[in-house]
Amino acid sequence: MTRSARFENRVCLVTGSTGMAASAARALAIEGGRVFVVSRTADHARKLAGEIASAGGRAEWGVADLTAEDAVDTTVATCLADFGRLDAVYNVAGISGRRFGDGPLHELTLEGWETVLGANATSQFLVCRAAVRHMLAQEPDGAGRRGAILNMSSVLARRPSPAHFATHAYAASKGAIESFSRSVAAYYARDGIRVNAIAPALVATPMSRRAQDDPSIVAYLREKQPLARGAIEADAVTRTALHLLSEDAAMITGQVVDVDGGWGVSEPGRT
Repeated sequence: MTRSARFENRVCLVTGSTGMAASAARALAIEGGRVFVVSRTADHARKLAGEIASAGGRAEWGVADLTAEDAVDTTVATCLADFGRLDAVYNVAGISGRRFGDGPLHELTLEGWETVLGANATSQFLVCRAAVRHMLAQEPDGAGRRGAILNMSSVLARRPSPAHFATHAYAASKGAIESFSRSVAAYYARDGIRVNAIAPALVATPMSRRAQDDPSIVAYLREKQPLARGAIEADAVTRTALHLLSEDAAMITGQVVDVDGGWGVSEPGRT
């Protein structure tokens, strides 16, 4: 079987450097993409870019607080300086927020709310804004397309699980991302810029370690995510993400695609 080259010489910016972000960055490079990884943790970003380069791919990295306007603008400008253009953005970076005070509404702190909304929704807004400004300025391809953006949502934005995942600021941040993505997609479709969102259920990543280590949640996921029989592997999400960022999805914009292992159609405890 020959290697797919859907991203040959395309410049791909990935936010985050572990879990789903790392999986996607590696896959983009394997398919010929020139990958720029940005993370708030320098060691993680450096290591990931080094792994990609060692495997024969092309990758650069940067470190930034993606909730800071100047830092985001500088990061995207650096990506442009390194690679000359920007074809695809995958906004993965985010937080769960429990340690900052996220939880059920009656326990949710203002600090928790603002921290989670900032890290999840504001960061994606800033990255999208900087990316779109550059995409608008670059020449479209022969089909009139300038780039694709994929934002990270969550199944919890629309299908809550109150017994196990009562983090209301997190759900609100992901709902904001979905509305934002649709609105931006509608405005920039005429400019050849596609914007979609991907909404995984529980994925086996470092961020979800608490849930993966909780026996009651593990038992719940076996029934709630029957296609995975537990937590979804990051590479399974990556396969859908790369489709949405590639020319295979050239006619898809303004959509939220669930990668949920059956979460949305399953009822734990059914006899």
